[in-house]
Order: sequence, then C-alpha cells, then structure tokens
Amino acid sequence: MNTTTKTTSKAAAAAANGVRGVTSVFWRIRNKNGIKGNSNVNINLSRKYCANTINNNTYVRNKNRFQVGFSSLSHDHPDHTRQYTHRQFSVSNYEFPMRDEAPVVTRALASSDKTATMIETTGSTVTASTTSNKNMKKRYLSDPSIASITNDPFDDNTQSLNLKDRESILKVQKNTLSTSLSPSSSHPITPNPPSFIPPNLPRESMIEPQTLLSTLPNGIRVASQETYGQVCTIGLLSECGSRLETNETCGINHMMELLAFSGTSGGKSGTLSAADFQTTMENLGGVSFASSSREQFLYCADVLRPNSEKAMTLLADAVLHPILDENTINDAKQVIEYQWMDIMPEIRVGEGLQMAGYGKLDGIEQQLGRPHFCPLEALPNLTVESIQNFRKSYLLNPQSMVIAGAGIEHNELVELAQSTFGHITPSKMNSAKASKILPSTYTGGDYRLSTPTIDGFVRVALAFPIDGWHSQDLVPACVLQTLLGGGSSFSAGGPGKGMYSRLYRQVLNRYYWAESAEAFTSFHNEAGLLGISGSTTPDKTNDLTQVLAEHFMKLVVEDVTDEELSRARNMLKCNVLTQLESRLVLFEDLGRQILTYGKRETSQDMCAKIEAVTKEDIRNVAKKAVLHNPPTLSSVGATIDNVPHHEEVKRWFTRM
Repeated sequence: MNTTTKTTSKAAAAAANGVRGVTSVFWRIRNKNGIKGNSNVNINLSRKYCANTINNNTYVRNKNRFQVGFSSLSHDHPDHTRQYTHRQFSVSNYEFPMRDEAPVVTRALASSDKTATMIETTGSTVTASTTSNKNMKKRYLSDPSIASITNDPFDDNTQSLNLKDRESILKVQKNTLSTSLSPSSSHPITPNPPSFIPPNLPRESMIEPQTLLSTLPNGIRVASQETYGQVCTIGLLSECGSRLETNETCGINHMMELLAFSGTSGGKSGTLSAADFQTTMENLGGVSFASSSREQFLYCADVLRPNSEKAMTLLADAVLHPILDENTINDAKQVIEYQWMDIMPEIRVGEGLQMAGYGKLDGIEQQLGRPHFCPLEALPNLTVESIQNFRKSYLLNPQSMVIAGAGIEHNELVELAQSTFGHITPSKMNSAKASKILPSTYTGGDYRLSTPTIDGFVRVALAFPIDGWHSQDLVPACVLQTLLGGGSSFSAGGPGKGMYSRLYRQVLNRYYWAESAEAFTSFHNEAGLLGISGSTTPDKTNDLTQVLAEHFMKLVVEDVTDEELSRARNMLKCNVLTQLESRLVLFEDLGRQILTYGKRETSQDMCAKIEAVTKEDIRNVAKKAVLHNPPTLSSVGATIDNVPHHEEVKRWFTRM
C-alpha cells in the first residue's frame, strides 16, 4: 500500500494547546513481517502512543492497525478506538524518536537468505544481533566501516565488485545501450553550445531593463521589456471581454478561447489544421496560450528567441485568419458541455458572486453580472456569423489592442508588430464600441446552487463591493486580502506560505470543521469585490457563514495589529516581485497595465505604494465596503439548506 498523509496546519494549534511529544516525522512504516507493503508516512505522532487529539482530529493506534478519525474527545491510551475511521494502514510497535534522538537508518538487502545480520546504531554505540525474517533481510546501517560483514552484490557499500569488474561492466553497457543524446544523434552533447543558440550578451553591454512603449500608425500600442534570456514571450491583448456580450452573443468569449488555436485559414502560414499549428509551434520550440476574462482577451506564444519572427507570424495568422466553420464550432460546443460536467465548485461560487453582486437593475441585466462561462442553453445561439461579427466589433479594434513582449528587443518587436498587425484599420463596427461599455452598479444578492461536489463539502462565499482598477483603495485592498490570507486546512505550510495570516490562525486552526477559508478580490474598471470563501460539511455551513461575517465585522470595529500589517505588506511585496521574475507574468503585466492605465508602473513605485498603506487605510476600506452596502452570498453544494439566506445575513450587519 502506498499511502501518504500530510502534516496539517492544525499541528500548530496542537502545540499551542499543550500536546507534548508531537513531532513531524518522515518514516518508513513496516508491519511485523518486515517491510512488505511499506508506506511512506508524514504525520503527527507521539513518542509514547500513536493517539493524540489535535484540534479534534484523533489519531489512534490499536495493535498493528493505524486509524485516522475525527473526534471531539481526547484519548490518552492506545486501546481507545473510534467507530468511524477514514483510513487504515499497518504500522509496527516501534517507538518513534524525539527531536533530540538520532533516527535509525535502514537499508534493505536483496537476498533470499533467511538469516540476516541486524546492526543498529544509536549515537556512537554499535551492537549486533541475529534474527530471521520470512520475506527478506534488513540491516540497520549508519557506518560504512561495518559493511564488510555481509556480502551483497547489489550493495555498493560492500565493495563486492573490484575496479576491473566495474570497468568491464561499464564497457559492455556503453557498447549495447544507446541514447538519443549520443554523438551520432542530431543534437549531440558537445563542449560548445549549438550554433542556433545565440551567445549571451557580455555584462558590460547590458543595461537595466525598462518598459518601452511605442504606437504604430494604426493606433496599436507596442510594449516590451528586456530579460536577456534565450526565450521570449510575445502576444496580443485586446479590450474584448464577456461584459460586452448580449443575450444573443452570451458565451462567445468562452467559445473564442477554445477556438483560439484551431488552425489558420490564410495569411503567410497558409492553411493549417489545429494539429499542424501545434506541430509548427513546437518545432519552433514554443507553446501558445489564450485566455479570456470579463474585460480583456489574451493571445501569447512562449518561444525560443531566434524563432520570434516565425512565431509572431504564426500567432498573427491564428488571430486574423482562424478556422471558423460549423465543424470546428460544433467541436468546441462539445468541449463546453464536457467542461460543465466537471467544473470546479470554486468556479461556480465565483460566477455566482458576480451574477448576484451585480444583479438586474430595473429588470435589465448588468454587464458585470453576465455569466463569463457559456451557459449550456446559450450554445444554440453561437454561430459562425455571430462569432465573426463579435471579433470584428471588439477583438480586432486597433485602438484597443496592445502587442506586448518580454525578453525581446523593443525595435525588433515594433518591426514584427508592424509587419503582422500594422495593416489593421478600425471598422465601422469598432466605432460603436465605446457606447457598448456601460458601468455596472453593485446590488448585492444571493446565489444558491444545489449540486453534488466531488468531496461532499459545501462552498460558501461572502463578499462586499470595493472600487475598481482606478481607485485609490486598490493597493490597500490588496494588502487587506494578503493580511486575511487563508487557504486549505490540509495545504503544506511554511515560511511565506501564509500560515500566519489571520484566516489561518483564527479560522483554520480554531475550527476543526473548516476545510478551507481564503480571502479574495476581483477588480474591474469601475468596481470590484472583496470577499472570503470557505468550505465545510453541510451541517456546519451556518457556522461557517457566521465566522466569515464575524471577520468582516472585526475589520470594521478594530484596527489590525502592527505585526499583521507589517507581515502583510512584506508578503505582498514578496509575491509581486517573485511573480514578476516569471517571463510569462511579466508579459501579461505589461499588456494589461498598458490596456488599463495607458502606462506601466514600475515595481519600485508599486512597492512604495504597498509600504505606504496604514492601519487607517485598511479600516477605511472595510468600513466603506461593509457599512453602506448589502452583502453578496454565494453557496454551492449538494445540501445547502443550512446556509443562511441573504436577508438573515443582511440583518447581522445592520445591527452594527
């Protein structure tokens, strides 16, 4: 049996509650018959007993069966068992050492002899004994000097093969075994780099990378930043999103994302099927991506730098001359149907928040309240003609397009953009685009979806409105999200993983039934949402909703601590700078900032704004969001009867 159990974040609460002898170890669990059926286990265990209560999670050992179950009682004796057990596996009666004790190192010998010499080392004392085992023999070994007492041809420490025998075996292997990296292959291993890889620039010729911005004659903006690497990321971003859809075109952006690289029907690349397109891109050492959101659409290619020109030509043909026919669209519709069959509940909750938070005004559906993912009932409306018209109206508008590149010289990118997209001119359909973007007003509301989830948990999210990308509250809201933090109760923690964020300390480590709790933000041009989502069993959804509401109230009535604020600011700066080290993230940041602000803010300016956030800023953001607006509630799960309704949650906050 191969079972791996991860140490949970609740171990911190166990230490705080005075549970002694609990330590995180990584051991090879073996049964009484040797190491047959062994398992690697990483779990919290006690030295004296394998039974301790850790935040109502009870680990019980009975004889040679290890049981994991939930309990609200504390157990002191290994004979106590629970009636409901989640997982069982065999363990030995071996007592695990404390942190200050030397572990026992084991090594298995591939021998059929039933007698084995067991050598156990504790500190500097070595003792030997003889035992028998029905399956295989084991040897506890920590000092190579004792290896000569056995003769195992499969153990290098025994030195059973002399130098001549080893050289003979290696010579036979070299003559009989060949690899694709041998000198006869197309890419042999040589002392010098291949000729097709450009040499690195000398240090003295490098300057500090800066964001450079140019505008083509037709209005397309070109932005780039050098990385001095051998790979570059280039692509196109456009102000084309699902908020621009209507009832007749609902789901087109989702469809366009699936059709992004379905092939080319013309251009310099000629006619390429989807498979031919991917093969051509792979031969260039590249990979292509496409993504859509409520406000922007993105195409990009990550490719070897010498092949940037060919990749840009291929990408432009995919954008300007895609294959759009009935067969391709019908295939994409089937993909959407499959996606809805196993869509993650977290995505459903997020969609529900948008649709409920920006509900209908005077019976008219608002743009930010439209579904982003294509509903199944909207599939019949998606035709070749409707997709082509939507692309011409919104996607291919040069005034709303940005060509971005990370890891490419700016003048080279400008020339590539001019040769591939410089001929695009605004159409009559583009001129009506400005009138199509209508501001959305927050309404608050309740979204409830009763549907089974794969793990049986119910997802609940509570959110309030904040301002959008152009607000002064943008950075304080991001700091607040980082301060709240959170995640899954079974995620691996550690320095920088958010284990000291407020939701981890005050929710996940306090309530055994909380499976997850995490803060989130979503921003758009004129508005956004700040919320907390969580998951739990159906019978605890009311408690979870109350806990989420209490944390919003706490932000309103009292300031955050200096320690929390300092940690959140440092963590946010670390996350921003770490993410920008990625070439793909840098490319996306370039394009999206140019589209949103018309310029790109430097990382130094961004960090300065983060450092300037005060406790008063955090509290003002919370007050502005919570005190003057109704909440938005979204819940998804098989049984959501225990989730409080919107009016009840609204009354909780009106009492403040």
